[in-house]
Amino acid sequence: MGKLTLGPIGLLPPSAAAMGIFQPDKGSGMQLVEGEHVPEDEAFEKLAVELLTRRNPTFFPGPNVVWAWNKEAEQRAELCLRLVKEVPGMNIITMPDYRPIYPKIDPEAVINPCHPNLTIQHNKIHVCIFIGVHCHFANITLKMIRANTNCYTTVLCGHDGHEDALISVWDHDGSKLEKITETIVRVRDSGVVTPWAHTPEGKEELEEIRARKAREKSNKDEANLFPGQKEVLPLEQGLDENAE
Repeated sequence: MGKLTLGPIGLLPPSAAAMGIFQPDKGSGMQLVEGEHVPEDEAFEKLAVELLTRRNPTFFPGPNVVWAWNKEAEQRAELCLRLVKEVPGMNIITMPDYRPIYPKIDPEAVINPCHPNLTIQHNKIHVCIFIGVHCHFANITLKMIRANTNCYTTVLCGHDGHEDALISVWDHDGSKLEKITETIVRVRDSGVVTPWAHTPEGKEELEEIRARKAREKSNKDEANLFPGQKEVLPLEQGLDENAE
């Protein structure tokens, strides 16, 4: 079995399955970490360390979490927000829609499976976690990220998992999400690692991001000359003729 390495790999990297990497057998108590089968507790601890220590940790929730289409989705979303709260400096960028967004996307607002590398490169994201993205779109997105970026990808999947993620947790449910959050808190508070957001570099970068967003908001507010006026869609974004 091969070992999955951090990208960027190149234009057409081989799939993890083509490298002989497969998910652990169900009931084995193992998870997939960088192409290797490891005990679940060890995988969760590795996941916690990567989220805490790499630059600009980002949470990418997909439609199964973003849209409150049933009670289970609502409960999962609440658990996801708890996880985000425990990772210092963690950002949330949604994947609410799988359709291509042309001619322009806002890489600070959304991540799109057709060009995820743009969002990751623009925001200098070095580690991310996917939850609630449908499996076939997650597979496409993970391959593109590994090909074009140095982002450390992690996925919590409710089904069979994703070999192309550097950490893949399969058969994920609310109890596993709670356990991962508890592991993050324990590792964070142990003093063994220093969260990226607490380093001088992290503090400086996060302060720059906050200042830039404040300026952008101020500029946007000043541009609205008529209070109560509805925001007009900028022409450069175009119109989606397929929107319902």
